[in-house]
Amino acid sequence: MKIQNPIRLAYYYWKVTGDDTIFGDLWREAISKIIKTFREQQRKDNKGSYRFMRTTNRQYDTVCNDGYGNPVKPVGLIASVFRPSDDATVFLYLVPSNFFAMTSLRKIAEVLTTVNHDAAAAEEFTNLADEVEGALKKYATCQHPKYGTIYAFEVDGFGNQLLMDDANVPSLLAMAYLGDVAIDDPVYQNTRRFVWSEDNPYFFRGKVGEGIGGPHIGYDMVWPMSIMMRAFTSQDDNEIAQCLQMLIDTDNGTGFMHESFNKDDASNYTRSWFAWQNTLFGELILKLIDDGKADLLRKIQKQGL
Repeated sequence: MKIQNPIRLAYYYWKVTGDDTIFGDLWREAISKIIKTFREQQRKDNKGSYRFMRTTNRQYDTVCNDGYGNPVKPVGLIASVFRPSDDATVFLYLVPSNFFAMTSLRKIAEVLTTVNHDAAAAEEFTNLADEVEGALKKYATCQHPKYGTIYAFEVDGFGNQLLMDDANVPSLLAMAYLGDVAIDDPVYQNTRRFVWSEDNPYFFRGKVGEGIGGPHIGYDMVWPMSIMMRAFTSQDDNEIAQCLQMLIDTDNGTGFMHESFNKDDASNYTRSWFAWQNTLFGELILKLIDDGKADLLRKIQKQGL
């Protein structure tokens, strides 16, 4: 559900600049299409109009069941046929994306109330956000034997749950970065420990680094994005320093963040230039400076970074 990113961008642009001129007729038209799509993909009455299939030798590049994906039980969650990685979902209720949808709907409601002065429209978005939140509370968590209550990555409303995390954002790890959950939420903290461990099937630890990958690139390939999300959501300076060390040590001397690198060999990487990763790295450095952690950055530099 990448349509939520423009909402986040517009909302924080407004908050930072105070410019509300962007919330005119075009904005109203866009958000009406967003809520229509969200409601359709709740799949309460039928599968909806969206389907996707193509001929490919990669399993995650197409969608099963005539392009509609695996069945879901209508419980109030919103279906996502693809993950942010562009890989097809296994169970269509992608938990991080539903959290992102919930907070995005509330951002829209705030704009409608404060800028557009349309309480009735704001209530429509708030009601859908409340519905998604209620369904997440009921279906998105599970009891892990080692970590306690954690968030699942994908669910289907029938009781099936996929326990993993993918490096791409929104992810379980990134939910606190996006502001979808509080950083001190105990379920999030349990989930954070789970996803940054070998109990997450897409967590890889090797000679040069460790982190989360995903089926998009495959076994043993760590995405720097996951290391950045660990730093963004950390409350421990030592952990942040470790992340920065790893990011810089695995760029293979290029000065750029790559899409992924092999856990044992940083010279084995994908994408020599990946704007998303490089931009996030810049954002991380600026955040650390804004958070008063410039001394941490200088200390790391003195250590040879």
